[in-house]
Amino acid sequence: MDGDASRTAWEAWRAERLARLRAERGWLSVTGLHWLEPGVNQVAGLPGTFTLRDGRVEIRATRADGYAAGGVPVERRTLATDAAPAPDLLSLGEHRWVQVLERGGRHALRVWDAEAPARREFRVIETFPFDPAWCVEARWDPHPGPRPVEVVDVTGSVTTRLVPGRALFTVGGQELSLEPTADGERLAFVFRDATAGVETYGSGRFLSAAAPRDGRVVLDFNRAFNPPCAFTPFATCPLPRPENVLTVRVTAGERYAAER
Repeated sequence: MDGDASRTAWEAWRAERLARLRAERGWLSVTGLHWLEPGVNQVAGLPGTFTLRDGRVEIRATRADGYAAGGVPVERRTLATDAAPAPDLLSLGEHRWVQVLERGGRHALRVWDAEAPARREFRVIETFPFDPAWCVEARWDPHPGPRPVEVVDVTGSVTTRLVPGRALFTVGGQELSLEPTADGERLAFVFRDATAGVETYGSGRFLSAAAPRDGRVVLDFNRAFNPPCAFTPFATCPLPRPENVLTVRVTAGERYAAER
């Protein structure tokens, strides 16, 4: 892909990224993250009760409370978490939704509100200027088999993910590497570089890449993006593992203004 085509594709990616962020159930609409304790839980701002028992969460409410799933009123139901193949998503009126999260054996309720001020007021995601030099072809070094690793998130929860290998590349004459976790057919990188906390989000950024081909993987750092935690305090973002902390400045991708 030539330079003009690459820039056009990047601009389309930026527009799609902003649209996802500003969607009704995008990250700008997340207004609550409520961790549940074993037993019956009453959550501020939410009608009904949520009972956590033996790793399952049951809602009990009245029809007047207004919960529904797929347009069907819900009064009592065991809720499938976001770790299930088909998670339950409860609507609460026209503009709010509730879902059960499962993180490292803990359970929480995530709440969206499409009328959240953050969603109404957000305009743009700041980025570094597009630079084709930051579209890097890396050598793929596969592990003999996917290697399980522990990944810590911002809440302190630990989950086990599979690392299929590592990408090796050069920046400014320095040999570097990043280890992704498997994300379906793609690779998911969580990394931090020397711009973190100054020009980019302090805990790091994310990067998605296509599966390796012919022993190579393309890392387009122009598409490095901020984690959800940059837009809401109610996210559970994974933190970079020590293997993914770079000493170089990656002056590509999304930036972050702390005063936002």
